[in-house]
Amino acid sequence: MHPSAIKNASFFFEAYFGGKENSGLKIIEIGSQDVNGSLRSVAPPNADYIGVDFVPAKGVDVVLDDPYQLPFDDDFADVILCSSCLEHSQMFWVVFLEIMRVLKPGGVFYLNVPSNGYFHRYPVDCWRFYPDAGVALVAWAKRNNINCALLESYVSDQQGDVWNDFVGVFLKNDAYVQKYPVRILHGINSFKNGFLFEKDGLVSFSEFPEDLKRLNVISRIALGKVGPGE
Repeated sequence: MHPSAIKNASFFFEAYFGGKENSGLKIIEIGSQDVNGSLRSVAPPNADYIGVDFVPAKGVDVVLDDPYQLPFDDDFADVILCSSCLEHSQMFWVVFLEIMRVLKPGGVFYLNVPSNGYFHRYPVDCWRFYPDAGVALVAWAKRNNINCALLESYVSDQQGDVWNDFVGVFLKNDAYVQKYPVRILHGINSFKNGFLFEKDGLVSFSEFPEDLKRLNVISRIALGKVGPGE
């Protein structure tokens, strides 16, 4: 797990559950295998935390038989987490609907997916998420009669590696928006293309993702139009 994944998850828990009594909070993490770190380490310590994955491993409490079915009842979880995982799902939109089913009406889904970076199969690598991805997932949920809302999303800056994370926080039912008055974006500055439920347009707008901006600079250096330090 790369450093920004842990950092963004810690921002999420602090913004949405910091300072609250979280005893009995039911959290499910999809893709919970502990590889160089785990989101469990930054979750509220008194929560009921269930890690699910496709193989038995450290950090995995439940092994999935089917990647598109979660073995939990409807309206079961307060929080579902998925970090550095859905890029490996061939049909992530099917997983998204299953996540909405399992969440309580006032429950939230925290998603972290690469917005760029190199090809890395596990066992496949299919997707990258751009800033409009969260809005598209809400449209997909509504088309399936789920009154979902995107509370916020953003693309975080790199943390000493090649990755820029797309982060989105989804609410199963927008009738519960007032339950979460604090957003991650209220407290951080190191991001691009942020979206807030209460605001029109993107915050810290950047037309190009980090990898394309870097490619453009490299091309301009090769053409002699700018120096390496510019």
